[in-house]
Amino acid sequence: MAGHSKWANIQHRKGRQDEKRQRIWTRVVREIMVAARTGGGDPTSNPRLRLAIDKAKAANMPADTIKRNVDKATGNLEGVTYEEIRYEGYGIAGAAIIVDTMTDNRVRTVADVRHVFSKYGGNMGTEGSVAFQFKHCGQLIFAPGTSEDQVMEVALEAGADDVIADDEGAIEVLTEPGTFEAVKEALEAAGLKPEVAEVTMRAENTIELTGDDAERMQKLLDMIEDLDDVQNVYHNANVDLA
Repeated sequence: MAGHSKWANIQHRKGRQDEKRQRIWTRVVREIMVAARTGGGDPTSNPRLRLAIDKAKAANMPADTIKRNVDKATGNLEGVTYEEIRYEGYGIAGAAIIVDTMTDNRVRTVADVRHVFSKYGGNMGTEGSVAFQFKHCGQLIFAPGTSEDQVMEVALEAGADDVIADDEGAIEVLTEPGTFEAVKEALEAAGLKPEVAEVTMRAENTIELTGDDAERMQKLLDMIEDLDDVQNVYHNANVDLA
């Protein structure tokens, strides 16, 4: 996790999430429903559902809302069926972008995503055009000032693949998707609370964007994230807005 602006990027994303709490609820509900439909409604045997419920609780979603949407997905209540679709494309200066969506209307969604790419300086790619530049993994990020030695000791003992500190003092823990939960639980049990904890698509290499390119790239990312059907956006740009 190198680069001057990684921590700033995280703070920017968290700030936008705080501003758009209702949209976060919508996305979490969709994740709960897809996770429950594909892996069953019991979170003890469905890690993806467990993680989605954790996200819902972090967003202060009431327990009855969580249960109702699990029930919808598993057939106990009537509900909308969503499908997952991934789009790939290029942003400013050729930066790689992956857009994960959940939708009940794929024609609408692809049109919306393509329109934003085109309008804000990017372009859509074909399936597989940029995905090879990312690794599917568990990622936990701790704020600058957290003890690197303690994080490393606990994380590696619990099965993490790597622990990386960046120039600003933030600490990144990387895991295989299957060991993410065990590592997260071990770190939290040791009193180490991550700012970010997710199974993600992590860029293998990053490109630095500054000045006008950085502003244009951030605008493109923000507009993609604002689309109703978008769940997650991954990219390989370090956007320095300073």
